[in-house]
This record gives sequence, structure tokens and C-alpha cells, in this order.
Amino acid sequence: MAHTITLTDSMRSNLASLKSIQGQMDATQERLSTGKKVNSAIDNASSFYQSRALTNRAGDLDALLDSMGQGIQTIQAANEGIEAVTSYVEQLKSVAESAYALDPTSATYADQIASYEEQFNRIQEEITKLVNDASYQGINLLKGGRLMVTFNETRSNKFEILGDDILTEMDIQGVDTWALEETTQLTEDKTTEEIELKDDAGAGNEGTVPEGSVIYTNDGGTTTFVKNGDVYYELQGDGTADRNDAPGGTMVVHRVPVESYGASIDATINSIAEATDYLRSYATELGNNYAIIQTRQNFTDALIDVLETGSDNLVLADMNEESANYLALQTRQQLAINSLSLASQSAQSILSLFQ
Repeated sequence: MAHTITLTDSMRSNLASLKSIQGQMDATQERLSTGKKVNSAIDNASSFYQSRALTNRAGDLDALLDSMGQGIQTIQAANEGIEAVTSYVEQLKSVAESAYALDPTSATYADQIASYEEQFNRIQEEITKLVNDASYQGINLLKGGRLMVTFNETRSNKFEILGDDILTEMDIQGVDTWALEETTQLTEDKTTEEIELKDDAGAGNEGTVPEGSVIYTNDGGTTTFVKNGDVYYELQGDGTADRNDAPGGTMVVHRVPVESYGASIDATINSIAEATDYLRSYATELGNNYAIIQTRQNFTDALIDVLETGSDNLVLADMNEESANYLALQTRQQLAINSLSLASQSAQSILSLFQ
């Protein structure tokens, strides 16, 4: 059979006060240790769940920041590739201009042009290799790669970048067009001289114009010749050349400037200029896309801060206030203990009757 111990009203009141103070101290200690005034739905259901929703959204957006950052790096890799390709294209221009400046009448012209052709081809090979290497995580925006970046947590806002196949877009004319081309086009800058037409047994030997030839036209402009060594060739309408079989004698002709030989190389130089313009345009496009993603990244980062701050405002405790509360509760607890001690002494006074 249980026995009930009867306490005086003052002792019972002091014990209840101590119990209440201890509960408040426990709650305050939890707030001080966690930094939150709402640690569960029991503390404040509305604030707790609102805070969790804000925190969850901030976490979802934070995951997207990684995707945006990787997208920026993908564009950066392409931009680095564009800059390197542009540098190579400048080298191609230098080689082509050097070849253009050669004197086709020089005995070493064939060897010189072959050397420049080899340099030109080697640089083009390096451009192809570089473009193939300009990828980031398997995406190459210089070979028509596709980049997709998601901007919000519902994945309804996506930003897509479709790269260019820059080798096709540049379309730089190769050195196979650098061979000397026969031409009947005359310029105002020409000199007049008298040439001797030899009776050549090789008349009618049709073929291409020999390298190192010099172009002439007769005084009336009706016939065009090329001279290679001591042999003259007459240009035909189909672009071929026959060794001249005119009888002996002389003819007044006009020498066409050597620059006429550079027409084919000039086409290469023009294509290089167009390729340079294209590269600059594409670099600008990549830069704009870079700025779009970076701006969205900065916005998302700021929005995460807003969400987290809003979440904290709902649940975080004021540490100064909680510290002051705890000190006050300690004081109240000590006073309650002293009061309980006094009440206990009052009850103990009855013992003096038995002494």
C-alpha cells in the first residue's frame, strides 16, 4: 500500500516553482546550444514548416549553382579555344602573305612556295587538333556541341547554347589553289618591250602554264603569251597553253605585273580575313552567353541568401536575449531553492518539542 507524504503548502508551492524554472532553463539551454528558438513543430508549427520550406528551396537552388558554374566553365573552355585558333589563323595569314610576296620569276620560287605550303598545312592540322581538344566534360562548343543550363528548381527555365562547327564555318582556302594561274587580266601598270618570236618545233604541245612564267600580251591585246625561259606559250580560252609556233620576227608586247600571279593566294588571304571576322563574331556570342549565365548565377546566389535569411528569421533565437533569460532563471532558481529551504526549516521547528 502506497503511502502519501504530505507537504506543507509553502513547500509544495516552492517545489512547483522550482519545477517550472527548471523546465524554462532546459528550454533556454536548448536554444543556446542550437541557436534556434524553434527546434521542432512543437515549439511553433507554422514557423517550423515555413522555415523548412525556405531552407529546402535554398538547397535546391544551391545544387543548380554547380550546374551554372560548370556551364560557365564549358563556355570558358570554348573561348580559350577561340583565342588559340585566332592566333593560329594569324599565323596562316602571315604565311600566305609571305608566299604572296614571292617573285614567281625566281629560280627558287617552286621550292619557296612549297615550303610555305608545308607550313600552311601544318598550322591547319594544329587548328584541327586544338578544336578537337577544346571540350569540357564532353561538350565541345567549337564542334557543334550542345550546352543546357537549368536556372530554377522546377527545371522549367532552361538556357540552351548550340555551338558552331568552326572548322566548317571558317572555310579557309587551302594551298591546293596556290599553283600559278594563267590569266588574261591586264592592269594599267605595265611595261612595253619587244620580244623575239622563235620558230619552235614544239608547236601545238598543249599543257598547263609552267611555274615561273611571265605574262605578256601583244600590242593589240588580242593574244596573250607566257614566257618560260626562252620558250613562249600562247594562252587558250580553256586555260591551257600551246607552245608558240609563230615564225621568226618581233612583236611589241606588254609585260603584265608579277602581282597577277598572286590571284590564287589572294583568295586564301581573303578567306583568312573572313575567318578572322567570324571568329571575332563567335567569340562575342560566347561572351554574351557567358554573361547571361554568370548574371543568373549571381542572382541565384543572392536569392539563396534571401531564402536562408528568411528561414533563420523564423526559427533563430536571439542569443543575447536567451543568455539574459538564462541568467535570470538561474537567479530565480536560487531564490526558489532558498525559499524551499526556509519552508523546510519552518517544518523542522516542530522537532524541538521532542528534545
